[in-house]
Amino acid sequence: QVQLKESGGDSVQAGGSLRLTCVVSGSRNRCPCLGWFRQAPGKEREGVAGIDCDGRTTYADSLKGRFHISRDNDKNTVYLQMTQLTPEDSAMYVCAAARGQLCNGGYNYLGQGTQVTVSS
Repeated sequence: QVQLKESGGDSVQAGGSLRLTCVVSGSRNRCPCLGWFRQAPGKEREGVAGIDCDGRTTYADSLKGRFHISRDNDKNTVYLQMTQLTPEDSAMYVCAAARGQLCNGGYNYLGQGTQVTVSS
């Protein structure tokens, strides 16, 4: 059974930074596509970033330059570095994993999420 465990969410002031971490376990694929979504109350879930096994990344256009996704395949871990945070970034951030290595087939597994709150 694939499990994803996020951590690193916190309450910060606008302009601050956070790094989210997600540890993946139980995947039959040693190097699946991994990504992050976020969802704020009353809003639709939004794709934040994705990274495939070879390190190719994709980002939501609105977040390019402020958010950076990376992974450590030896640790089965994906990270999301977030900078210049604004209150609009407040949301539950959820880690996702695909069955395959490429990120063109959507995600199959989701974590429980970690809360990020940004105050002005």
